[in-house]
Order: sequence, then structure tokens, then C-alpha cells
Amino acid sequence: MLKKLLIILVLLPSLAWLVWMQLDYANEDRKYAVKNKATAQDNFLLNVEPHISQIERPIDHFNYPIAIGATGPTQSLYSGPNQYPFYCMSRDSQLGQPEVDNHLGLGVPVYQGDEVIGYSKDCSVKTTISYYTLERQDKGFKAVKLKDSTVSSVTDIPIFRVEQGTINRFIYTIVMPIDKQEVGDRFAQSQWNKRLIYQFNGGSGIGFRQGRQKASRVMTRQAEQLLAGYAVISSSGNKTSYTYNMLLAEDTARRVKKQFVSLYGNPLYTVGVGGSGGGLAQYLIAQNSTGILDGLIPLYSYPDMITQTTYALDCDLLNNYFTFRASDKKAWRNWERRRLIEGMNAINGFPQKAGFLQPLNQLMSGFVPSFPEGNSECINGYFGLSAFINNPRQGFIRELFSEQVVDSTHWSYWQDMSHVFGKDENAQGLSTWDNVGVQYGLNALKNKLISVEEFLHINANIGSWKPQGEMRQESIALPFGHKIPIWLTLWGNHNITTPVGEVAPRHEGSIKAMNRAYQSGQVFIGRVNIPIIDARHYLENELDMHHMSASFYSRLRIESANGHSKNHVIWVAHKDHNPTQSAFEMMDKWLVALHSSDANAVASSKPKSLQDTCFNGDGSIYATGKSVFNGTWNNQASGKCQTRFPMFSTSRIEAGGNWDGAMFKCPLVSIEQAVVQGFYEPIDLSGYISKLKAIFPAGVCDYDGVDRGIPAHQIYNAHNRKADIKPVLRVE
Repeated sequence: MLKKLLIILVLLPSLAWLVWMQLDYANEDRKYAVKNKATAQDNFLLNVEPHISQIERPIDHFNYPIAIGATGPTQSLYSGPNQYPFYCMSRDSQLGQPEVDNHLGLGVPVYQGDEVIGYSKDCSVKTTISYYTLERQDKGFKAVKLKDSTVSSVTDIPIFRVEQGTINRFIYTIVMPIDKQEVGDRFAQSQWNKRLIYQFNGGSGIGFRQGRQKASRVMTRQAEQLLAGYAVISSSGNKTSYTYNMLLAEDTARRVKKQFVSLYGNPLYTVGVGGSGGGLAQYLIAQNSTGILDGLIPLYSYPDMITQTTYALDCDLLNNYFTFRASDKKAWRNWERRRLIEGMNAINGFPQKAGFLQPLNQLMSGFVPSFPEGNSECINGYFGLSAFINNPRQGFIRELFSEQVVDSTHWSYWQDMSHVFGKDENAQGLSTWDNVGVQYGLNALKNKLISVEEFLHINANIGSWKPQGEMRQESIALPFGHKIPIWLTLWGNHNITTPVGEVAPRHEGSIKAMNRAYQSGQVFIGRVNIPIIDARHYLENELDMHHMSASFYSRLRIESANGHSKNHVIWVAHKDHNPTQSAFEMMDKWLVALHSSDANAVASSKPKSLQDTCFNGDGSIYATGKSVFNGTWNNQASGKCQTRFPMFSTSRIEAGGNWDGAMFKCPLVSIEQAVVQGFYEPIDLSGYISKLKAIFPAGVCDYDGVDRGIPAHQIYNAHNRKADIKPVLRVE
């Protein structure tokens, strides 16, 4: 009791100070903020029915190559109207201010000294050439820009010609290895090995920004390959920190590659590389289109972003339940019990960087405060994601825009995709997220790891996210600036539905949005046949968001679509070993053999030694072969790599869902039917039917059925097939 009293005495003045700071905090410098929002002009949007992979792309009539000193296209080729507002980031990319394109106050101001000389709504910069070298350091490489006056006189150092400009309003970069005699010749390429890398990058973004791309960062990410003679291209439009619009990302990648080919000719092959969002972007672009990528090296990847949100947006609902709504909060302070519901890893005793937010918010809500005594991937990996992706009133990038622009814009992923998914009657982007009928913790109940009472209480009280139009901005104090926010609405609790009577309402996603997500290629349905080496570090014990199981969601979808996964290799490495360079070497052998094959056979061109593999920290192979990753995900006994690097699941898998994670909206069956069909066996819930019906008035999920959000077309038939990979009872 004394300990709790001390906590309260410490937190009360802190709370008062934070609330005061929240109300009194002045906005950051808005000198370069977007002043006014431009009006989007009509632009061609590709008809994606029945699926984007079946649709021919229009001819690009832009005159490539973009001349030095000229600017690239500002309208996309086939991905619809430009998004506004749009914040320019050429200064952040060390390219100076953007070009003036209007004097109407639209976009960001452009300055000459302290005087505004115009505005830029589309953020164009003139195409430039510069020269760099790579210097080896103790840990990695440093890219150093060479002065124009000395570049032709340098000796015994590698030289790279770097071109930068804008295409589709995003900043693109082309890096070509050259000889010093080729300085000044834009087309020279004697040091190029005819292999091209398209570099993708990750992060979480909702649009509205041009994105930052520094040439030095592009180079250091691929330093080993550049020194080996590869050329590298990239664009800020292919970094998911700025947008997850995969139609626009594909459009941009196609044009950046066309700029490269117009200068240097066709490469022997183009291989993609990139982690997290940069990995899933490769999967989707390869599935949706041809002519951009010949091979993929996705790192730390997911199949796509949009089906990841299905379980990721459960995280804060569950955090909110465990912190504020659970009938026995003490029972959920055992973080391994939370894992039973969340699926992803949770560890007792693992520190939380912002653990003080829990007692602070508990005190504000009238609960006795307590510090967390553990952590989970849901918190360590996904904290704040629900607000950033899902809340149209969130304020994470608002300092980049004037107040009037902030107030007139809906800031969410759904809004970024609204020209594809559609809008509701309030002009809010339609959402695919749905949790109607989801029985959180079903597997734990069946395995007798939680009680019937706990199961019922979780599902009655977890609730859902409120409709977009009802959401309110997060309450965040900023005493240390935007990089260290102090959340006063922990877990977005003010945007979560509260119990009506004894049951908190669930959220129904838009069938239209789900259909369009499938058709426009935002969902990975496994229809990819080119070589793939999916590589990652094992980070489960770090509670990192890049969980190993995501590689196997992709594997299952590929097998469902193609009947096999012979083009898909998975590597998992101890965190002390980086397998990326080896992946490039093996991919080169694979693609060169494929290029030489008369039959163009992907499987037979694969090197014999290239198999599913896990690596030790020193780089040695722990195990390799077809069955090394077998486990619960494919209903097999655990293989050697699965035993060495055990994977975890998700909240939807633990609710009875399939391991491919590809269902937006489950078909529903009545409670009576669920009991008869044995959904709860070996637990007898026949005495709880009335309570279950109150919690699930529309019925519960039948994951043996077909996703109600999938379009009715034969191209999805394989994806529709009942997955044989179902959760199984644990054998302890």
C-alpha cells in the first residue's frame, strides 16, 4: 500500500505538468510548412478489375532521359490524381529548395534569403550529376561527395556518378560505378557489370510527403555491391515511410527504371532488395507487374502491409484491455499469458522504454497505478501504429503543414488509398479492418490455458476502433519535442468503443475497400514466379516487429496460388550474422542461369545448394534443407531451424485463423452451429450459449470458409481454397 501511495505522490505533479505542457506547447518552426492545399487535377487511374496483374499498362510518352537541369514528370502515369497536401523534402535530401511552380500560396514556400519568391506544390528539383567515392570504415562504409574541382584528379579510389532528380514528384537516385576518365560523360559505364539493383526501403507512411533520399544513404546500403560493379537505382516513392500506395510505388519504379535504361541500356537483370516495407513492396510489384524486377531479396519482410494491419491493429485493443478493462488485471501482468492472446512474443522482465506511461494513464483513468513488469512485441514493435495508420485526426506530421491544412485533411492510410478504396459519406477513406465475430484467445481456451470466464470477458470488453469520423486526435504532451511524445491517451483508448450494456461493439470493415485492395494489388495473393530469397535476422527475443512467421505467411500464399514454392527460399540468421551479401551472390548465380536457360525454368535454374537455411552467429550453417522450418504453421513436426529459432503467431491465428493471415472478413456461423461443429472442443460451452450470443450477435468466425472481402473471380480461386494449415492443440 505504501508503494502505491508513493507512486501516486510522484505521478500527480508529473501529470499536472504534462497536461500544462500539452496545452501550452508552441508548434515547431513552420517556415517551410505547406501553406495551402492544392486541388488535385484529373489523372488516369488504371482499371484494376479483375486483378491488376491482368491489366496492360499504358505507354509512357514522357521524353526520357530527363535532361540535366530539367525536371521529371509530376503526374503519375497510371496511378490517379496527385495527393495534396504534399510536403517537399528536397532540403532534407541535400538537394536544396524545390522549383517554384505557383504564386498562389499552394504548397511550401520557396525562399531567396528571407523573401518568399513563390511556392511549390509538386516539389520538383532539377536533375543533377555529382560524384562520390566509398571509404571503408571500421563498421561499414562512408559515402563521400567529391568536389567538382578535384574529381578528375583523384587516383586509386572508386568513383561513382550519382544522378538525382524527381519523377512522380518523388526524389530518384541513380548510382553508376565509373572510371575517372569518364567524369563528365553522362553515358559512360565501363565499370558496370550489367547488373542492376532496385533499392526499396521500409517504414510506415500514410502519404502527404515527398520523402527524404540522400545519395550517401543509398550508396552505403549497397556499398559491397557498388564496389563489385553493380549499378543501383532508388526513389523516395519506394520507401514505405512515405506511402504504402503500391500502385503509385509501381508506377514510380517503372519510370525510374525507364530513366536508367534510356541512359545505359537494358541490364542483364534487375534484382530488388530492401527490408520490412521495402521487402513487401518487392513481393507486390513482382506479383502485380512485369518488366521491373527479375529477382527479389526481401529482408525482414511481410507479404503486404494491409493484411498485416488486421492483427497489428488488434495490439492496442488488447493492450487497452489488459491495462484498463480486465476484470483481473493482475492475472495479465504475467506477460507469457498475454502471448496466448496476442500470438506474438511477450517476455516477463523485458524493460519498456516508455513504461512510465502505464501508471500515468492508469492514474488519469482512476485506477491504482502500476509499472509494467514485462513487454511484448505488440508494445515494443507496434506502439503508436494504430494512431498513425488508422486515426485520421492523428498529428504525427502536422508540424509540416499550416493549421488550416491540418484541420482540413484526414491523416490515415485509408485516406492515402481513398482514390482506390473509396470514401464514406463523410469523405473518410474506407477501411478494410474488421473484427466482427473474432473470438480472441480461442486457441488458449481450447488448450485450457485460460478459463471460460476469461475468454468471455476478453471478447465482451475488447471492443474495436471507432468509425473514422468519430475518432479524435491523440492527447500527447511534447515537452521534449515531437521525437519524444508523452502519450496521455495510452493505447488510443479514447478511440476504442466502450461497452454498451456489457458488450463493447465490434468494427465492420468495408467490403468495397476489401475488394479494391485485392484488385489493385495491395494484397499479396502469392501469384509470383520469379526467384526469391527471403532473408531475415531472428529478432523474436528482441520483441522486434519483424517477426519470423511473416516469411511463412508469404510461403503459404505462394504455395496456395502456384501449387508449389520452388521459387521461394527462406533464410533466417542469428542477429550477429548478416546474410545479405551471400544472398546477392546466390541470386546472381540463379538469375544468370535463368537468363541462359532456353526453357526459362525458374526452379531448375536455382543453384542446388540454395535451400531453406538457418545460420549461426558466426555465419556457419546450422541446418539446411526442405523440412528445416517445418512446424505448427504447416502442421508438421518441428524441423531443426524451427527448434533453433522458434516462431510465434498473431492474435488472429490464436483466434482460430489460418497461418497465411490472408482473411479480411471471416464468414460467420451462429453460436449454436459453432457449438455443434465443435469450434470449442474439448471445452463444453453449451451452458454459455446465451452469453456468447450477447457477445457475438452476428455469429462467430468460420475460418474454413472464404474471405467475404475477396472478389468473385477465378483468379482468386486458388487463394480461396480452404487452407489446410489450421491452428492445432498444443502438446506440452
